[in-house]
Amino acid sequence: MKAYVFPGQGAQFVGMGKDLYENSELGKELFDKANEILGFNITELMFNGTDEDLRQTKVTQPAIFLHSVILAKTLGDDFKPEMVAGHSLGEFSALVANGALSFEDGLRLVSQRAMAMQKACEVEPSTMAAIIGLDDDTVERICAEIEEIVVPANFNCPGQLVISGSMKGIEIACEKLKEAGAKRALPLKVGGAFHSPLMEPARVELEEAIKNTTFSTPTCPVYQNVNAKPVSDPEEIKKNLVAQLTAPVRFTQTMVNMIADGASSFTEVGPGKVIQGLVKKVDRKMETAGVDSYQA
Repeated sequence: MKAYVFPGQGAQFVGMGKDLYENSELGKELFDKANEILGFNITELMFNGTDEDLRQTKVTQPAIFLHSVILAKTLGDDFKPEMVAGHSLGEFSALVANGALSFEDGLRLVSQRAMAMQKACEVEPSTMAAIIGLDDDTVERICAEIEEIVVPANFNCPGQLVISGSMKGIEIACEKLKEAGAKRALPLKVGGAFHSPLMEPARVELEEAIKNTTFSTPTCPVYQNVNAKPVSDPEEIKKNLVAQLTAPVRFTQTMVNMIADGASSFTEVGPGKVIQGLVKKVDRKMETAGVDSYQA
């Protein structure tokens, strides 16, 4: 079975999507529509902006979504997913790709999600850190023992987990995790504590937006971040999307489950090659490929 996977925040680069705009009529049409929906010229920032421009959450999230989704749409008949998944923001790209969400509604939700997360980040200074070389159970146990807010946020692959929380919580956790044997504990350059209880104001805001959006039955199951299980019921998809903001991204388990359910190859659609690398960490022999530019 062909699995298609979609990257999340951090995969952005200046110039992303420009070849789609210049070489595909459909690509140009969808990018122009995106500028209208968002109310600002995102294509200018994506194609000719600076790294700083692209790092703003309100730009980053729609930019990665647009690159991924428009790429998938320009693949035409070659794009026949039998299962999909996305990392954090990438779950929205996956839901447009499998027909659960329209392009327009997907973009509106991503934009609202980005704005809500940005606001939540400004309420309380918070951050994230990558923990390398320690098993998941040890990281979870140590985080649970700390009195500050600090939780596992992204289970990326065996031996690589991202934690999220208050500035003090992350500082204490990094020290304790290094003492416990982590090879590295690296604070990340992010605007806040994504996928943690500190995103609760954003979750409440997004819940309202998702409730008012039409979701359809998808053409194939989406393996969602919160439970790593295949879902096709629109109501369940909505519920899991809301929960995703304050819950961890269970991506290691997602890949394990997709492989167990018959995935024979993983194709990453969108900027970068991060997810292909994560798949290889789970199963070295698994066939992976990427689509990151216009396929004539």
